[in-house]
Amino acid sequence: MLQKKKKLSKKEIKEDKLISFYNSSRNFIEDNKSKILTYGGVLVLVAAIVYFYTNQKAEENEKAGLELSRVMTLYDQGLYLEAMEGKQGSNIIGLNRIVEQYEGTENGEMAKIYLANCYSFLGNYEDAFKFYDDYSGSIDYFKAAALAGQGGYYAMKEDFEKAANLYLRASKISKLNSQNPDYMLNAGIYFLKIGDEEEAKILFNKIKEDYSSSLAYREVDKYLSLTD
Repeated sequence: MLQKKKKLSKKEIKEDKLISFYNSSRNFIEDNKSKILTYGGVLVLVAAIVYFYTNQKAEENEKAGLELSRVMTLYDQGLYLEAMEGKQGSNIIGLNRIVEQYEGTENGEMAKIYLANCYSFLGNYEDAFKFYDDYSGSIDYFKAAALAGQGGYYAMKEDFEKAANLYLRASKISKLNSQNPDYMLNAGIYFLKIGDEEEAKILFNKIKEDYSSSLAYREVDKYLSLTD
């Protein structure tokens, strides 16, 4: 009788990737041993490993980007459960698998934010927080989104001080982020809730001065009036 295949844990997946990388690196070195020894020994050996690793990461990131582009067709339609789990009978593997298989690549980390958003939209705030908190990519837009996602989680828990500071940090990641006025508005609202009217007023006035075309601008006066 066939046994049901055991699902690998996140730790096991990482260990398997490490073993695969080690074996691939060893094979690469063996295949190029004569060149390595000819052109400088240890330094060239290190350079060869770094070169191989960098190229492998770039290839994985490219694959993750392709998988992510496929799943976004579901995400953009609001089909969040399918976006998370993939679509049977198609080449869409889903955000959960992208995150598992390509964690550590830029596109794999990006997938964490979309996965966290899906959990949040579906009301699973604990798992949403876990993936917002776990983001380790380098793209400013998603760094800010990760902080704002955590801010929303703490606001739901009525820890308004943490929420305010996380939204404030999100607004400071990049001056070019179109979401900044929304982050600042949320930060100001939660500063009001903890009684820090001065900080809230600074943020509301900045929205009025710098973001007159934003949606947040249309909302800010009613909150600004509470700081007088």
